[in-house]
Parts: sequence; structure tokens; C-alpha cells
Amino acid sequence: MRPAELDRVTVAEAADRYVELVRAKTLTGALSPATAEVYARDVATLVELAGEQVVLDDLSGADVDAILLAFARKPDGRSSPTGSSPGRDGRDGRDAGERAGQSPSSQARFRRSISALFKHAALAGWVQLNPMTASTVTARERGGLRAERRALTREQAQGLIGAAQTLPETAAPSGKRRDQRTEARDAVIVLLLATVGPRVSELVRANVEDFFTNDGVRYWRIFGKGGRTRDVPLPDDVARVLQAYLERGRPEMAGAAGEKALLLSWRGRRLARGDVQAVIDRVQRAVDPDQRRSVTPHGLRHTTATHLLADAVDMDAVRRVLGHSDLSTLGRYRDELPGELEVAMRSHPLLRGRP
Repeated sequence: MRPAELDRVTVAEAADRYVELVRAKTLTGALSPATAEVYARDVATLVELAGEQVVLDDLSGADVDAILLAFARKPDGRSSPTGSSPGRDGRDGRDAGERAGQSPSSQARFRRSISALFKHAALAGWVQLNPMTASTVTARERGGLRAERRALTREQAQGLIGAAQTLPETAAPSGKRRDQRTEARDAVIVLLLATVGPRVSELVRANVEDFFTNDGVRYWRIFGKGGRTRDVPLPDDVARVLQAYLERGRPEMAGAAGEKALLLSWRGRRLARGDVQAVIDRVQRAVDPDQRRSVTPHGLRHTTATHLLADAVDMDAVRRVLGHSDLSTLGRYRDELPGELEVAMRSHPLLRGRP
């Protein structure tokens, strides 16, 4: 129901109020701080493109279309307009330079952010009608060609997992004191990312108390987005590496800090999101060059989803492992694998067991 009286706030005033509300939700766990900052950044861009002093209720569907198109044309600051060095998205410098505006995924994210603002504005009485309902511009969720898949192939993933499992036994002393060794911790990080597929924020937030055993199975209680939790059973190999880390690796790093975090630096401090990529890169150096390929924490989440689905694991089970509320979201975390169609047809379920 629309409020009886309209509050004719400017775009800047509406943005300030909305961002304050969004950041308040991080205190209740309804939103992660990283998600709140994405909303805040997109709303600030809306203010820039629409004009600070424009009254929010004066924006029409055509105005929203113009704002969306203007955002799509904005230069992507992550891409270098010149040179040939690889970009963060895995494309070469020439391709990144030719992509003058925002990526399709960034356009879709921006549209979702301002849609959420206008939805709240309609409920709060800042607009009579939500202008997003009259918008005709849509952004593709995924588009363009990718030079390299985000998901690792089975061989690449197994190479990374194998390197992680052998780090504690084969790593050279490298001049570090025993209380500075982090190989066991690095193995836990890579194995959890590659086999369970958590968001990197979920991984660094994990505490020792979040891991428990029930009927001989080790579980990880993951605190995810929107305040939702899920209990995910760990594969036996991962559970063994985790237990070895808790018994021998972690106590050596914890020192006197008494930190409850699962993942600690050798100084006894909780790891930050940015530290995780450095760990993956360090383990990658121990992978055979024929199996090695650079990957991000989110790429390992894609890898988990891709291989579970390719192995015909129940889609709802995969959804619960990844922590999604909707099955349709799995499409974003699914990449094609070479030869998977041939394998699927060779092992057709209707022909198994026939002579």
C-alpha cells in the first residue's frame, strides 16, 4: 500500500537515507558488509547520473532508461585502455581496451541495486509509482565471449587439491620458524574452497566452533548471506586435513591471541579476504605446470558447482551446498566442461545394466 502523503525528497536525500538503512542491516546479519558497500557504491553512481537536486519522484521510466544506458557507457576502471597485460577477468589487454563500458554482469548488478532503492522508495512514500516498472532497458546477466573458463577442469582441480594435500609433508623449511609455518592452514583453505565452494566471506568468517561431528560425519555450519545458515558435510579427506590442522597447525599460529577464528595468520590474527588469493597462488606454485591454471576463490566456487552438477549430483543438494535460495541461480555457477556430453550419453541412465 502506498503511503497517503508523498515525501518529495531529492535523489541525494533518498540515497543517503537508503544507504543508512542498508548499512544498518549489516548489524543484524541480513546483509554482509561487502554487499552493503556494493549497494552504497551503485546508489552513489545513481546520484551522479541522475543529479543530486532532482526530486526522486520526478524520475520517469525514460529517465531510468537514460541512467542505465549512461552507466553502461561508463569506463570500467578495472580495465586498462592500453597495453596487452591480462586483465582481472582473464581477457587480454586488447580485448579489455575494446570493451569501452561496463560488463554485462556489472550492468545487471547496477540495475538490481537501483531497483531495490526504488522498491523501498515506493514503500516509504518517496515516489508515487516505481519508475523501474516503466523501464525498457535490460542488462544481460552474462554475455560476451570468455577467453578462459572460470571453472577449473577436473585435471586442474585435482592438481590443485593434490598439491594442497601434500604441502605439510613436502614443503621445504624455507627459513621459517615452526610457529610461522602455514602449510596446514593453506591446505585447509584450498580444500574447503575447491570441494565445498563457500563464498570467500563465509570462509574468512568461519570459527573453530562452526565445525562439529554428528554420527561420525564432520559438518561445517556456514553462516551465509541474509542471515541464513547451512550445515554442509565435509568429504572424508577434507575432514582429515582439517583435524590435523586443528590439532597441530592452528595451535602453533594462535599464540597468546586466543582468536576463535578458524584461519589465522602466524601472528594469530584472523585472515582477511585478500589473504585468501595469496594462499591459492602459493599452493598453485606446487602444481605440475601441465595442470596449473590461475583461479580466484570465486572461480573455485564455480569449480565446485560445475563438477558436482556434471557428475549428476542432485541439483537441490548442490543448491544447499552453495547456499542459494533458488535453483535458477545455479546457472551462474555452471560452466561447460570438455567431453561432458559424450560422457553423459555413454552412461545414459536408461541404458545402464542392459546387456
